[in-house]
Amino acid sequence: GKKVMLRTWERGVIFREKNSEFQRLKLVVYDIRLSFRFLDVLAARKDPAGLSGEVLIDGAPQPPNFKCLSGYVVQDDVVMGTLTVRENLTFSAALRLPTAISQEEKKQKVEKLIQELGLGRVADSKVGTQLIRGISGGERKRTNIGMELIIDPSVLFLDEPTTGLDASTANSVLLLLKKMGNNGRTIILSIHQPRYSIYRLFDSLTLLVNGKQVYHGPAQTALDYFSDIGYTCEPHNNPADFFLDVINGDSTAVALNSIDKEGVLNGLGSDIYCIFFHLVFSTKAELEKIVQGKPRITIRRSRTITYNTGFLTQFRWVLKRTFRNLMLNPQTSFAQIAVTLFLALVVGAIFFDVKDDQSGIQNRMGALFFITVNQCFSSLSAAELFISERKLFIHEYISGYYRVSVYFLSKILSDIITLRTIPAMLFTCVAYFMIGFKATAEAFFIFMFSVIMVAYTATAMALAISADQTVVAIANIFMTIACVFMMIFAGLLVNLPSIVSWLAWLKYFSIPRYALSALQINEFTGLYFCRGFNSSSDGVMCWSVSSCTGEEFLEVQGVDPSTWGLWQNHLALGVMTICFLIIAYLKLRFIRKFT
Repeated sequence: GKKVMLRTWERGVIFREKNSEFQRLKLVVYDIRLSFRFLDVLAARKDPAGLSGEVLIDGAPQPPNFKCLSGYVVQDDVVMGTLTVRENLTFSAALRLPTAISQEEKKQKVEKLIQELGLGRVADSKVGTQLIRGISGGERKRTNIGMELIIDPSVLFLDEPTTGLDASTANSVLLLLKKMGNNGRTIILSIHQPRYSIYRLFDSLTLLVNGKQVYHGPAQTALDYFSDIGYTCEPHNNPADFFLDVINGDSTAVALNSIDKEGVLNGLGSDIYCIFFHLVFSTKAELEKIVQGKPRITIRRSRTITYNTGFLTQFRWVLKRTFRNLMLNPQTSFAQIAVTLFLALVVGAIFFDVKDDQSGIQNRMGALFFITVNQCFSSLSAAELFISERKLFIHEYISGYYRVSVYFLSKILSDIITLRTIPAMLFTCVAYFMIGFKATAEAFFIFMFSVIMVAYTATAMALAISADQTVVAIANIFMTIACVFMMIFAGLLVNLPSIVSWLAWLKYFSIPRYALSALQINEFTGLYFCRGFNSSSDGVMCWSVSSCTGEEFLEVQGVDPSTWGLWQNHLALGVMTICFLIIAYLKLRFIRKFT
């Protein structure tokens, strides 16, 4: 049968399916702190740096893409909450099953899995988010298990599958796993303090403490093992709780046996310490017996990820899911549009119907500056784009769902179209005519294009800053500081030509400067602000003799009113957008994805 073995210089653990003469191994449980790291090593999801030894399968080295061939259910649920159970399973089937399998066969496999997992009643219900009520915790956990079972793995790893579940729900989940084990699938999991009804389901048990193996063998003989070395479980005590107490040195059994407590392992007493070393040597002997006569092949640890689908198939499914997630999430769809319309009405009311006089210059500058800064700060919400789904992305990427480039392009396109382009267009349509900017089609569309471009650039900057962050608040701090410094060099708060030379170069990194310059050129060119001026009759005076035309005002501000002067700002915004997106992709590509 299959033999899965971990060999190290100090200790070893054997996981294998035994022949029909013996009981078949179905469940291996590690129970103690940091056991998930051992689980990650076996599942090939641990960063190989610093690890020694090797994991053998059937006596052969573990395949480089083992992580893509086995199932791994993480402790925290990683499914798209805005989608239904069936849609999540269909997504997994579409990307993880080979393209040789037809869509109809994939659909049938999904339906069969839904029935096996007992999810038929909630198959078309949304999994649920903080804002959307969804299915129960047990159904959510079974959905996570189904996402991995879709590829029918021979080995399924689970990291504390009972986390966050009540006793009854946890028991039902473990009964489901037991049923899978009876059908020939190897189940390996870590678990913390299971109740007795769950403990008795285990076939094999491994106890670890501080990285040391304290016990490995049949779960039914574990009590006898501890009893032989002087630690007897009290009547009606849960064996799992008893084991934890003993190996941590704080058990009643330890006190009754007058064991000196000097640490985690020392608290076990000299008897169990000797048994521990006996266990180590006996296990090593068994390991050597298994590999005897087989060639010893040393291979470089690899983190190879293989895919069953091509780039375009992955892109189509991931983009579809991303768009659907945005549309079904009221916080990112309806709220964004509502806030945009509200701000457009506010700025339109404040600067309503600007005049072609000296006050019109100030009002136009104020309106353009407000619109530019508003677009910059509104785009900071893009910081959550990668942070909010970090765990989901890492799990799906390691499992071979899709490439990093597919996920990156899908998220960028969905965010730019739904949360940047459409709101910017709505804002322009409302605010432009309320304020009373130049009433020409050319000026209107250049204004809209400029607003969209500044939104794109600010969004790209937010992504470049936040792509490798894990906390949104930290990313927001960095982005706010950057926006404030850029705002100073926008051209309104300080006259750019008057800035000292050793600081003047900073203006070339200011997103608001390019946006405000483009909007100024588009609006002020061709306007005259001293029409009908008569200082002796109305007592009104221009700001200066050179401020009567829009072009003259732009020259005073240090803005080139020519055609190239207008489009060079858009070119600069485009170049900055591309540079920021490249930085964001490289950060996403090389962030730490293994524990």
